[in-house]
Amino acid sequence: MTRTIPADLLAALSTSEMEVYYAVDMAFDTGHFRIWTGYGNRQIINEAGDDNDTYIPANDLMSIGGLSEVSDLSATGTEITLNGISSYLVGVAFQQPYQNRQCRILLGEKSVSSVGEVFSGFMGTMAIKDNGTTANISLALESKLISLQRAKIRRYTSENQKSRFPDDTFFNFVVGIQEEKIAWGKLGYGLRNGPSFDNYF
Repeated sequence: MTRTIPADLLAALSTSEMEVYYAVDMAFDTGHFRIWTGYGNRQIINEAGDDNDTYIPANDLMSIGGLSEVSDLSATGTEITLNGISSYLVGVAFQQPYQNRQCRILLGEKSVSSVGEVFSGFMGTMAIKDNGTTANISLALESKLISLQRAKIRRYTSENQKSRFPDDTFFNFVVGIQEEKIAWGKLGYGLRNGPSFDNYF
C-alpha cells in the first residue's frame, strides 16, 4: 500500500545515525490511549494535522511485531505487546470495550516532529498474562482491508431495512405477498380476486 512520508522524516531516516521510535494511538469509547517507545511525554501532530497530541512513555515495555507492506489489497495485521505493566492497567483493559476500535501505529525520528503512519486498522483480540503484580498484554490488530473479506449480512425484511432507514416502508408488504397466488396472463383473474384484467386484453 502506498504511503506518504514527510520530507523531513525521510531526510532524518536517510542519515547514518538516527533514533527511530514507534507511537501507538488507540481510540477507546472513553477517549484515546497514546503511548510511544521512548522516555518522557512526547508531542506528536494529530491525524488532522492541526494540533499536537500527548503520548505517554512506554519505554522499553512496548514491542510491535509483524509489520509488513504488500502491493495488493490483501489484509495483513500486526500485534502490540506490553510487557511488565501494572495489574491496574489490566483492569482497565478488561473494562474498556476495545474490539473493532481504531488503532494507528506511527513511525518517527526523535530529531524531527513529523511522523509517518505505518499501520491503520482495528483492535482485535487481547491476550493477558497476569502474575498478580505485573502483566503482559498482547493485542492483535486487524487491517482496515479485513472488512472486505467479511460477509455483510443483510435481509430483505422490514426490520432490517428500518434499522438503517426508520421511515422506509418499502419492505412492509414482503411477508404479505409470500403466499400470494398471481396467475399472470390468465383472463378473468385479478390480484386477490379483485378487478379483472379482461378489459386490458
